[in-house]
Amino acid sequence: MKKHALLVLWSLLPAAAQAADSAWVQATTNGFEARLVTEQASCPVLHTAAGDSPMMVRAAANGNFPLVCAVAIAPGTTSATVAGVTLPLPVADPQRILVLGDTGCRIKGAALQACNDPAGWPFPQLAAAAARLKPDLVIHVGDYLYRESACPPDNAGCAGSPWGDNWVTWAADFYTPAAPLLAAAPIVLVRGNHEDCNRAGPGWERLQGPGVAEPCTVHDPLYIVALGKLTLAVLDDAVSGETDLDRATARIYAEELAGVTKAPAPANAPIWLIHHRPTWAAITGPLGIPIGGNLTLMEGSNLNAIKGAPLIPRKVELMLSGHIHTFESINYTKGVPPQIVAGNGGDNLDVTPKNLRGTQFLGHTGVKVLDGLSVGGFGFLLMTRSGSGWNVDLFDSAGTKTRTCRFAAARLDCPA
Repeated sequence: MKKHALLVLWSLLPAAAQAADSAWVQATTNGFEARLVTEQASCPVLHTAAGDSPMMVRAAANGNFPLVCAVAIAPGTTSATVAGVTLPLPVADPQRILVLGDTGCRIKGAALQACNDPAGWPFPQLAAAAARLKPDLVIHVGDYLYRESACPPDNAGCAGSPWGDNWVTWAADFYTPAAPLLAAAPIVLVRGNHEDCNRAGPGWERLQGPGVAEPCTVHDPLYIVALGKLTLAVLDDAVSGETDLDRATARIYAEELAGVTKAPAPANAPIWLIHHRPTWAAITGPLGIPIGGNLTLMEGSNLNAIKGAPLIPRKVELMLSGHIHTFESINYTKGVPPQIVAGNGGDNLDVTPKNLRGTQFLGHTGVKVLDGLSVGGFGFLLMTRSGSGWNVDLFDSAGTKTRTCRFAAARLDCPA
């Protein structure tokens, strides 16, 4: 079925048969916001213990999307409901942070993931299992919508799937399966390369963007999420070329990285750099040798280093990314903070070397892997504050704990 025909058919369905309304709380450039996607003609009121606040129109309904509403969550809010839904509220100093990424089901050309098979696409059960852990905060490191083509008529694995940048597809790939997790905790949403303006970017800006909803912008500026004793710096690297260097984009990243330590946040709060495409991470190269590196991101780091600054600002103690569909834990040389890759949330997995030491990186930053590993299989991780560091528990898609790592004193340690 052609895309426009699918959307016409969807518009003719009764409301009960369409994608359900969704409400959630997310971090933005101006603190946390409640957001709502609704089939109603106007935005409702957010009810809190301190009083009511009318939700504002974030994006008007059009042929592809219903109405999107938003309103700021005032600091200290103790309860909030909208459209009959009780919302999770920000925790001033989160102790349990759940991380996942690359969660959508891939349908593009000949790449046909079995979205109807929990073994082939486990994100619905994974999200439910993650919600049962009752995190204080969720971080999604990007790539939500992978259904870019129509499912062939003879394929049972994806039969009936919607496709394209529209609400019914966003609901199928993310909002419906993620509903338990969105009800459990506020979420930090990172823009992935699947959300660039040539793919699902317009939907990203409308639904999840940290700033204004329209039009689709090539790059959303870095923003800060202050979380008491921790600060998140959220970088949009959706268009960072991995093997094709884009010097103009690299200069933007350099300026934003340099400004991280000047951002309004507690002076003693360490910073976690959250972005989709990792700067130094590994895939499997020829003869099984680990290779990797994002040329544009590395160029941005180098531009600052030329001015006498470190490759990554010293206050950044950890980097969290996705994009590579596996879990990776990496420690580096040259004062670069450790890296966690959490891209195993649902899309087809990548096979990566278990031992990442000796990874050959593109570019000329001189960064090497001190030690690192990858762990296969679908899953997610929960970071729990413990003493002066964090325990990093890895879970499979059913919610079974498979390994515990430790992040403390500028190191990631993942014993077998």
